[in-house]
Amino acid sequence: MTLILGIESSCDETAVALVRGDRRIVAQRIASQDAAHRPFGGVVPELAARAHVEVLTPMIAAVLAEGGVALRDVDAIAATAGPGLIGGVMVGLVTAKALAFASGKPLFAINHLEGHALSPRLIDPALTFPYLLLLVSGGHCQLLAVDGVGRYRRLATTIDDAIGEAFDKVAKLLGLGFPGGPAVERAAMAGDAARFRLPRPLAGSADPSFSFAGLKSAVLRA
Repeated sequence: MTLILGIESSCDETAVALVRGDRRIVAQRIASQDAAHRPFGGVVPELAARAHVEVLTPMIAAVLAEGGVALRDVDAIAATAGPGLIGGVMVGLVTAKALAFASGKPLFAINHLEGHALSPRLIDPALTFPYLLLLVSGGHCQLLAVDGVGRYRRLATTIDDAIGEAFDKVAKLLGLGFPGGPAVERAAMAGDAARFRLPRPLAGSADPSFSFAGLKSAVLRA
C-alpha cells in the first residue's frame, strides 16, 4: 500500500501527516501558532516562518514514530508549494526537498488550494467526481466544480476581500482578539441580529461572485 508523508506550512499552522493510498490517515500532527500571533491581532509572516522552523522536524519524527515507520518506508513526500505566506511555504518545501533528496523518494509539490479541493475525499471515501466545492480558506473564497484530480472549474470568487480577511479585520476593529473567526462567532451568538442594518452584497445580482468589503465598511461605520 502506497504511503505518503505530507507537509503543510502555508500560513500559521504546521501540519504533518502519513496518508495511505486508500486515503486512510495513519498518523498526523498539527501545531497552532495562535498564541504567538495574538498580541499582534493577526498573522505576522516572519514569526510564522520561524515557528515552522522550530517545530517541523520534531513533528515529522513524531508522525513517523506514531505510524511505526521510518523515512525509508515512505513511498513519496508531498509538501505545499503555494499559494501562502512565502516564508512558511519555503520552510515546508525546503524540508520536504531535503528529505526527498536524502531518502531518494519522489517529491510532489502541491497547490494549497488543490489540497483543499480534494480533502473532502479523505473524510468521505464514497464521494465521487464531479462535485461542487465552496472553498473558504484565509485569503481565498471560491466556488469550484471539481471534475477530477487536476480538473477544476472556478464558478465564482470574491471581487474584493475573502471572508477570512473580513472576519479578522472586523474582530480587530471591535477589539475581539485573534483569531477573528471564532471571536466574531462568539460575540454574534450573544448579540441582537436586528440591532444593525447590514448590507447584503450583490443582492439581486445574477453574478455568483462574493463580496465582503461592504460588510467591513458597515461595521466600521456602525
